[in-house]
Amino acid sequence: MTEMTGQVAVVTGAARNIGRAIALDLARAGAKIVVHANTSAEAAAETVKLIEAEGGTAILAHGDVSAQADMEALMATALSAFGRIDTLVNNAALRRETKFEDLTYEEWREVMSVILDGAFLTAKAALPALKTQGGTIINLGGMSAHAGTTDRAHVVTAKTAIVGLTRALAHDLAPYKITANCVVPGLIDTVRGKAGHGSASLAAARVPLAGRLGRPEEVASMVRMLCGPQSRYVTGQTIHVNGGAFLI
Repeated sequence: MTEMTGQVAVVTGAARNIGRAIALDLARAGAKIVVHANTSAEAAAETVKLIEAEGGTAILAHGDVSAQADMEALMATALSAFGRIDTLVNNAALRRETKFEDLTYEEWREVMSVILDGAFLTAKAALPALKTQGGTIINLGGMSAHAGTTDRAHVVTAKTAIVGLTRALAHDLAPYKITANCVVPGLIDTVRGKAGHGSASLAAARVPLAGRLGRPEEVASMVRMLCGPQSRYVTGQTIHVNGGAFLI
């Protein structure tokens, strides 16, 4: 299927793992991709190469999502290269683990600035372009924001706020035919995921569906569906991809 042919998607944090999978799947849907990274330049360049190897079109753009000027420059790069922005995927995040009693305000602010401020700043920077023809904003949430966990007060708080931001955007941007949804990955088989959840076998045992970790591609498939024409009446929703590891 090429349901996004002629469209342009900006994917933050697309160097590896879920971000890379999303960038690849949206490219397969026909979209031109702006692959964003901040510090992972080599891995992000590999994402671009993978997209091009499949016949897709992508460019690499760097920037700090917590810096307003960087995000404005990111969207300007997208517009300069492709002339439009149809989809924004906010995937950039920090996944720190620190006991609350040891958590400093500096680390708290660092996580908040990337996860929450970053989503705000990218949405603000992309809005003028998205308003031109309507579009989609997808924010990546976190299962810990719904189920709770230890040693991640900053991450849990930031990801919980992402749900609220998504709902607010759905209301505020509806007049422009811009949808906003939150996709929440569960226990996904990624490099950071394994580090965060202990051993893969123990983590997989917590998942009712087939007793396995999810794949980045399964999260990407949900994002692709929400970006496509079949989902233009879906907005303000929080959609979980977790194999039943967390049930609402």
